[in-house]
Amino acid sequence: MKLAFFGDVVGRPGRQAVADHLPGLRASLGLDFVVVNAENAAGGFGLTEAIAEEVFAAGADCITLGDHAWDQREALTYIAREPRLLRPVNYPDEADAPGGGANLFTLQDGRRVGVVQIQGTVFMRQSLENPFRAVDRALDGFPLGAVADAVIVDMHCEATSEKMAMGHYCDGRASLVVGSHTHVPTADHMVLEGGTAYQSDAGMCGDYDSVIGMQKENSMHRFLTQMPGQRYEPALGEGTLCGVCVETDDQTGLAMSIRPIRVGGRLSAAGLA
Repeated sequence: MKLAFFGDVVGRPGRQAVADHLPGLRASLGLDFVVVNAENAAGGFGLTEAIAEEVFAAGADCITLGDHAWDQREALTYIAREPRLLRPVNYPDEADAPGGGANLFTLQDGRRVGVVQIQGTVFMRQSLENPFRAVDRALDGFPLGAVADAVIVDMHCEATSEKMAMGHYCDGRASLVVGSHTHVPTADHMVLEGGTAYQSDAGMCGDYDSVIGMQKENSMHRFLTQMPGQRYEPALGEGTLCGVCVETDDQTGLAMSIRPIRVGGRLSAAGLA
């Protein structure tokens, strides 16, 4: 099976990059299942129903969120009726968070793909439950090779150490563990010892002539003066579509290969051949 994950969609340039490039990539790479993290798609903050439908129409089978899940209030009601949209699975029970953080998707040919959205705790503005205990419960719901033919874990967090630890923790139980949230593609894509593909961050889909997708002048002002500036706004140059592509073994669901994908914008192209 061929799987792909694309990192945080930031504003209009990120949405345009998805619309321009994802349909062709699905065909040229023969992708069977695509996950897109779109928690920054609505002006850099959250996701709306209309934007989610655009991302689905471009070729996403599942959309994941993160710490900006509820920045657009309509997401609270939309997620309750859209099982293809996942928020972090490790909200505490008392939060009564709508929607779900893990789901098993059935392809037209009958194969099944499990997706888990998990949010880390190190340096994050929200304090959710222990992500390692939560991922255990989620993976137990659709064990790889028994119930699921492939499993993707979106590890949404700040610290690379926490992402790496999650990769090793899930090794052998997931097809792919990939980081999101930090908006910069890392160069550590690899297949771990137990057969799980891993990359610390898939990178963002957005304008890289920016500070993590936002207009650079405001960010530089804040760093220089330590004073609040104008509201953060997405940079509006041409976006790069960033992600990873994984090929799995049909018998085990474990990864045979992983490669980065970068198309358009300022970053060098990768993963198209």
